[in-house]
Amino acid sequence: MNKRALLIAFHFPPQAASSGIQRTLSFSKHLGRHGWEPLVLSAHPRAYQDQNPSQLASVPANLEVRRVFALDTKLHLGIAGRYPELLALPDRWISWCLGAVPAGLSLVRSHRPRVIWSTFPIATAHLIGLMLQRLTGLPWVADFRDPMIQPTYPESRMQRRFYHWIERQTIARCTTAVFTTHSAHASYRERYPAHAAKFTVIENGYDEDGFAQPAPPPVRTGRRRVTLLHSGALYQSGRDPSAFLAAVAMLKEAGQASAASLRVVLRAPDDIEAVTALVRRHGVDDIVEVEPPVPYREALAEMLDADGLMVFQGTPFNTQIPAKIYEYFRARKPILGLVDTGGETARVLRAGGFHALADMDHSEAIAPVLAKFIESIQAGSAHVASDELVAASSRTHRAGQLAHVLDQATLPARAGAAIKTTV
Repeated sequence: MNKRALLIAFHFPPQAASSGIQRTLSFSKHLGRHGWEPLVLSAHPRAYQDQNPSQLASVPANLEVRRVFALDTKLHLGIAGRYPELLALPDRWISWCLGAVPAGLSLVRSHRPRVIWSTFPIATAHLIGLMLQRLTGLPWVADFRDPMIQPTYPESRMQRRFYHWIERQTIARCTTAVFTTHSAHASYRERYPAHAAKFTVIENGYDEDGFAQPAPPPVRTGRRRVTLLHSGALYQSGRDPSAFLAAVAMLKEAGQASAASLRVVLRAPDDIEAVTALVRRHGVDDIVEVEPPVPYREALAEMLDADGLMVFQGTPFNTQIPAKIYEYFRARKPILGLVDTGGETARVLRAGGFHALADMDHSEAIAPVLAKFIESIQAGSAHVASDELVAASSRTHRAGQLAHVLDQATLPARAGAAIKTTV
């Protein structure tokens, strides 16, 4: 195999705070079957505030991974968590450039990759990709897991200006820009119409390796205790469970839910104490359990064991889709969407046949949908993902899509156009 790709990614094992590691990790595992040999350029683990060493077992043994000098400005250069903003532009990991650019040039000289790939939301990754593209002239595929500029992010005016500059340079210099949602793709086409031809979509997905265990038990029917699970972060802006908890309280007061008939698990919601206090405030602590994080495979096993799965995705995230949606599809469980019903997550759920959707911020809208959702599970009639949807959502399939993008980016005409682009 002589087609090599240099993958630049901050989120890579043993980093543990972002689901983004699964995107790069799966590409590095599955590109080989599509004719591409990946090389990974990442950061030294000291830059990761949260680590999960067990994730290292998922990294292919023969994968070339170069972990280079990087600091977290807040952790290593701050005093009591405070630091000059100039030391954290475009982000707290700007020092990664100091190790990554020379290491990237070394990898280019020694391994001769045909293409560079970098992934945001760590802006420094695209900055490194930009610098290496300018120095080597290689085609560059820029991956946007999230849009760089959002209505409320970045909040800092100086950081926002820096993000704008990196975004403009990235769109101008890259050969292809990849987005994970169709709404983000449409937004960038509108903002950068002159470059729209180089934009494409590769959604997130699930990795079958994580589900390598016995199949879940058959669907149980009849009146019984139903377990609903939300796995992942909850917070005030965009994923606030308050209205949902109020809806559970409404069903409890109406006699439609009790500890004997319903169990809700909120797994790894970030601030466990705050969410626990919220549960108690609504008087549903006999129904709702707030639990700490567990290793990735255990989280997947819990999905397979639940009767129904929930997703919170409010208006601030309308152009994004949580990666766990695709794991939910693979788990073949009913899904309750607590969303902005006009957002991208709602669109993807509807396209998959899931219609148990309610406005995340309004308990009066959630309560009847929740009650009907529970009833459909008890009756055994709740919708689950089709075989076709599951197959199309796999990260193996997504790696094939990326391989096609890399093939197209390295065609002589495309590569030449990338080198000649001016900014």
